Amino acid sequence: MIGGAALAVVLVAAGGFGLWWALGPSSGETGGAGVGLADVEHFEDLSKDHVETGETVDYEQFPPVGGEHYSFWQNCGVYDEPVLTEAAVHSLEHGAVWITHDPSLDAAEIERLAAYHEPGSYVLVSPMEGLPSPIVASAWGARIQLDDASDARIGAFLREYEQSPDAPEPGAPCSGAYGDTESDFDPETVDARMN
Repeated sequence: MIGGAALAVVLVAAGGFGLWWALGPSSGETGGAGVGLADVEHFEDLSKDHVETGETVDYEQFPPVGGEHYSFWQNCGVYDEPVLTEAAVHSLEHGAVWITHDPSLDAAEIERLAAYHEPGSYVLVSPMEGLPSPIVASAWGARIQLDDASDARIGAFLREYEQSPDAPEPGAPCSGAYGDTESDFDPETVDARMN
């Protein structure tokens, strides 16, 4: 009888953890019926070709979710200025999730987004002008548009797409390459070791 009660406690705890994992931490995120990935847009047949460093790619999606890119990637991390788009797309190829936000987003909202990046994670957070919504989370071939940094779908998107096997090169590095912003970029000075 005691063994049965202990088993029941373990099963209830496991069920509670499973529900927490599905909905995300309750640190202010919205939950309930709005949680899920039904609003994710999917894109196929994206080029994985490299373009010459310095070339500007005209992407079909904005922000891009894949396609032609530079031979080096953008280091995952949090940036307070726009990053190099063609390098960030290479990061998506490696399994990164790129969270872009309107530059005028409230500082507390930006801080909440920045918290999704941890050392070693495949998360890139940066501002971008002209987004179709205040926040867009993108992965290779997928994106979701969001209005609020407390939306639990951000966590769900990360759990689904960070290091996803659907990325062309999941597990390839997301550090050790380009760590500056778009405004700092000079194609003449890119280190050859990043290629």
